[in-house]
Amino acid sequence: MARKPRPPASDDDGFEDIPAAGGGATGQERARKAPGRIGTPRGRMIEAFMELLAEQPWETIGLGDIAARAGVSLAELRGQFGSKLAILAAHIKEIDREVLDGDHDDMTDEPTRERLFDVLMRRFEALSPYKESVRSLLQSARTNPPLALALNNFAVTSMQWMLAAAEIPSSGPTGLLRAQGLALLYANVMSTFLDDDEPGHARTMAALDRALGRGQQISGVFDRVCSLLPGFGRRRRPRPLRSTDLPDGDAVAV
Repeated sequence: MARKPRPPASDDDGFEDIPAAGGGATGQERARKAPGRIGTPRGRMIEAFMELLAEQPWETIGLGDIAARAGVSLAELRGQFGSKLAILAAHIKEIDREVLDGDHDDMTDEPTRERLFDVLMRRFEALSPYKESVRSLLQSARTNPPLALALNNFAVTSMQWMLAAAEIPSSGPTGLLRAQGLALLYANVMSTFLDDDEPGHARTMAALDRALGRGQQISGVFDRVCSLLPGFGRRRRPRPLRSTDLPDGDAVAV
């Protein structure tokens, strides 16, 4: 499935190409991904946490470690975030904002599946500098049910925004279930993405295309089933009350 190529980013951005701790993306690449936040204390806290996550499991990262890596005090860290989950939520929100801030005008006339494909690939691209961090996070979630539950909640919220970006209804019970299904689909493709070193993430694109094809078939069945359930389908407009529907006394009153 073809996507419109994006112009290469300029290397003359004022950031030194210093390898980030723990491997993965360089400091320059991360700065390019989040140019508005790297220079702020809050941004440094988020980036410090993601760097530590690429180096060690979730469970071993302490709040003091994050503050030290970010070059801030514990009091400053506490002033911005209440927990590691709060820092992770802020990172996910920034990734979503980067995707939503992109130019989607060229996809307006495309079919629904094409629009969703483009939005999700933009999100994978935004996550590229954080592959090792994501890999570490998912490994910890396998043995940490509360963390896994929190990640699912974050993913569902994120996918509601991705659906909205693709101009697909995401509100109400049906929208929530659609977002949950998309979160599972996205997580399934994530394993391919994390090991995809091909230019342009060709393997990820192929896996996402296949997954959306299967999801489209399931979604069609899902929508038909939901239309038969109270509260999910389209509500019928109530017809006007007729006098024949009421007992004689009430009919007279009407």
